[in-house]
Amino acid sequence: MPENRKRPASVPAMNRLLVFWLAARTVFQGAAADAKRTQDASQDGWRVNSNHQTDAHCMFTKRGPPDDEEDGIPIHITNNCGETIWPGIETQSGTGPGTGGFEQAPGNTTRLWVSPEWQGRIWGRTNCTVSGESASCETGDCGQLLDCQAGGEPPATLAEFTLAGGTDGNQTFYDISLVDGYNLPLSINHIPSDNTTFIPPNLTNCACIATSGWLDGSAGTGTTYYSNDTYPIPWETDESDESVRSWCPWPNLVSPPEKPGHGIFPYPDDSIPRPPFSPCLSSCAATGKKEDCCAGEYDDAEKCKPARYSRRAKNVCPDAYSFAYDDDESTFIVPRGRGGGWEVVLCPAGRSTSILRQLGAELRELGAGGRLSEETVGRLQNVTYITMDKGDAGVVRPMVMTMMMVRWTSFALVIWLVL
Repeated sequence: MPENRKRPASVPAMNRLLVFWLAARTVFQGAAADAKRTQDASQDGWRVNSNHQTDAHCMFTKRGPPDDEEDGIPIHITNNCGETIWPGIETQSGTGPGTGGFEQAPGNTTRLWVSPEWQGRIWGRTNCTVSGESASCETGDCGQLLDCQAGGEPPATLAEFTLAGGTDGNQTFYDISLVDGYNLPLSINHIPSDNTTFIPPNLTNCACIATSGWLDGSAGTGTTYYSNDTYPIPWETDESDESVRSWCPWPNLVSPPEKPGHGIFPYPDDSIPRPPFSPCLSSCAATGKKEDCCAGEYDDAEKCKPARYSRRAKNVCPDAYSFAYDDDESTFIVPRGRGGGWEVVLCPAGRSTSILRQLGAELRELGAGGRLSEETVGRLQNVTYITMDKGDAGVVRPMVMTMMMVRWTSFALVIWLVL
């Protein structure tokens, strides 16, 4: 050992051990604190910003439509199903489109307008019997009214919007929700405004397709539907028409098929063939239990956990809400546009998207800063990057590794000085 690095004879051995112990404790305690702070920032901050149910910036509700369409936000509803659908609309805040529901023939698009601070939901009703102003529907019924005055009855696949969200009202929150169950495939597509044309469609255009017969091939990305060749949308790749036919747990089926042999043979319920149209109740709607509805003492993210229905729903529709505390992997947040709008497509083509899982970090960058770096835009054009496994919802925590390296470097320096 060089002479200038020898330990001074005056430093007792116990002191050296004490310095070593203090340095090690500092490293491990600091690393744990860094990890917790980063986790809290990525989870709690995201949940606070995405609390779209309570963070509306408008407390009044008006049927509508807005007085001036130039100041309104376009909401388009397209029926891509092979039969008539009866869309339902619930205005929860702001000025609505002037209707709560209507009959829509296959292939038609209805163009509506709402106020810039509108908050509400849209869903599709099926197999309705209409007589004048009444409409009795198999799924999504709203008090047997054609023009809904309230939300639909479960099961119903929902498109939910808060157009003026966030602390300053400059963000738009939206999601596809299966919290009230599933009845129809549904997608949400962004209609860019002048100040949001820079947003790539593979960060905004989400879909939930959990009905047999509607799935496209199993490619990892899609450019044919609701995007373009430049920005491929990440798709769910594990499901097939056969597997998606039986994703709904048997007790949650609205109209379960008759069991073969009248129960004589021990058929597993999930192996019994089902029709393509098999509406599915959520766990909450099926049981009404507090633990399934995240109600009462279970109204807590630490206590309310996904049930079997929620786990299966998340498999077939990764970008959809599956239960009440599913914010982190279900809410889309984009800058609020001036004049841009949204299209809700019933029975869209393609496959369920997996945007939040695969491109969650990029979407968080967009939601937090209202812009995307050139490097990020480049990644969003890279098919290899888009389809690679990113773990839990694309969460990236580089600061933990950075601080770990700093602390371990400090620790090594202390040991070198002591020794």
